[in-house]
Amino acid sequence: MIKNETRTIAEAHIHWQRFSVPYEYPVCFTENLFDPENTLLIDTLGRMEPEKQHRCIVFVDDGLDVPRLNDRLKAYAAYHRRRFDLVADPIPVPGGEKIKSELHFVESIQQELFDYHIDRHSYVIAIGGGAVLDAVGLVAATTHRGIRHIRIPTTVLAQNDSGVGVKNGVNFHGVKNYVGTFAPPFAVLNDIGFILHLPERDKIAGMAEAVKVALIRDGAFFNWIERNADALSLFERDAMAGLIRRCAELHMKQIAHGGDPFEMGSARPLDYGHWSAHRLETMTRHHLRHGEAVAIGIALDARYSVLSGLLAAGEEDRIAFLLENLGFKLWHPAIEKKSKSRSEELAVLQGLTDFREHLGGELTITLLAAIGVGVEVHEMNDSLVNDAIGWLKSRGKA
Repeated sequence: MIKNETRTIAEAHIHWQRFSVPYEYPVCFTENLFDPENTLLIDTLGRMEPEKQHRCIVFVDDGLDVPRLNDRLKAYAAYHRRRFDLVADPIPVPGGEKIKSELHFVESIQQELFDYHIDRHSYVIAIGGGAVLDAVGLVAATTHRGIRHIRIPTTVLAQNDSGVGVKNGVNFHGVKNYVGTFAPPFAVLNDIGFILHLPERDKIAGMAEAVKVALIRDGAFFNWIERNADALSLFERDAMAGLIRRCAELHMKQIAHGGDPFEMGSARPLDYGHWSAHRLETMTRHHLRHGEAVAIGIALDARYSVLSGLLAAGEEDRIAFLLENLGFKLWHPAIEKKSKSRSEELAVLQGLTDFREHLGGELTITLLAAIGVGVEVHEMNDSLVNDAIGWLKSRGKA
């Protein structure tokens, strides 16, 4: 009797607070975004308050042509001065992993928001690759508990993957994205013009995420990439635009309809090929670009999928051939580097531990059951991983 009474009293004092918040943001594809006659940016700023003059601060990846962007942005703001208040000249920030690996850059961006009195109805605009979007997005999400953030991705990888998602973050103690938030942007504005002027290496690197999402979600898209591999390897405009847009659509579909947009569970289905990729990036001090490391991880996990009996034999060769045809090299000497703490173990295997910790203690890795069909497993056999690495090495030396 006392036990039941205690249980009843305890239950009576539990108040479940439940509410939902709808998230909605446009992902747009355009060209000549900063042409004054192109109203996409100014219409985006006015989406909620059409007649207001909107205060904006802009951060630009220093790998871009900053002076030219500066002139174009100021001309655009002047043309639309009634609704666009550019509070300062666009502020250059380091591109690539440098901005994510040194926390003082985050502090300096935060200081700019403080100095210019950027409030919750102002806009923080980031123009650059995925690393710049990640770092600026983190600052926007944590200043005043959230300032409107507009992403203008300038790389293939950012336009087709990271830029359209809900993650922000920087690295800490060598762990990728250790400090971060889930915070959707206010808008994502993709300008194909940025892609056409990228260095070849960056164009190639960004295609890895398209191959990845095709492998786990859309076999027809994988077939399309195969059919268009020659055009993609030559970076033809229509082929690149098609690849970017379809890849972005698949990522958006997963976030909206996958059931776990903020990764509250133990799975990261869009991170196929990433457990080794993240580790390789760190081990090479980011000499391997993210997309380059992901391509290696895709091939490694495809071979592992075959060795573990999940994927039909020969499909890993098909996948590797496509990646190589697009311009990727599927071997790097760092893969064979030994662990400092366990000399008999490859250091890349630490990536499995990192994944397990990031996911809350349970390992969940996405592998392949077929082209276009991902499947989740909760353990990886070190011996089979080593065999898959041996297969990669033999291809790399062929």
